[in-house]
Amino acid sequence: MTTETKETLIPKKRRFFIHHEGFHLLLGAFFLLLLLNWIIASFINLLSLSIVVATISVGFLALALNFFRNPRRENPQADIPNVITSPCDGKLVVIEEVYEEEILQERCLKVSIFMSIFDVHINWVAVKGCVTHVSHQEGNYLMAYLPKSSTENERSAVVIQTPEGHRVLERQIAGAVARRISTYVMEGEEVTGNTSLGFIKFGSRIDLYLPLGTEINLPIGSKVTGNTTILGTLPSKETSVGM
Repeated sequence: MTTETKETLIPKKRRFFIHHEGFHLLLGAFFLLLLLNWIIASFINLLSLSIVVATISVGFLALALNFFRNPRRENPQADIPNVITSPCDGKLVVIEEVYEEEILQERCLKVSIFMSIFDVHINWVAVKGCVTHVSHQEGNYLMAYLPKSSTENERSAVVIQTPEGHRVLERQIAGAVARRISTYVMEGEEVTGNTSLGFIKFGSRIDLYLPLGTEINLPIGSKVTGNTTILGTLPSKETSVGM
């Protein structure tokens, strides 16, 4: 196998940049903290306090930069029909059969991924297909790891119809401190796993509602990487018909 062939099989990761969702917030925080440190150093003139405030300021900015980092990823396997790539970074917390009553109104395999404040919060499309539905619903701000957050928290929903006719619902769910969900895709748009779905600020989760017969390759508790980890495969058309 040539070097060129090997490179095409590996998801590409370029150097990190700051995501545009956090640019103004980070800029504002930087100047506010700079002003605070200047005031303390100039007018209070207490060395121990200056050191403490400066340390806290640097720690806060480092955490914020880590949160809004923007890894550039492309996965060639995301273009393969029926392949399910992870829609976000985080921990796989739920794999169960449920009845999705809000949009699909059918029994599905639900897969949930929880994103901590230390994870990248960019969201990607999980399957290849066409966007047939996009909606946003206001709600509460319960802890994102709670099961009822799926139906009670602020959330956005995107339905993707695959080339074989499967409907996949991808739901962005705000957490206890999240106050903004951004969804970038639009109805009628052709997408793949390399398409950026959106962004959720601070702790949150993504719920996938997949057709019955979907095979998930990972156990609950697995750490996953958005647009890189292969979660599993959708059922073939023949399998779906026979179910």
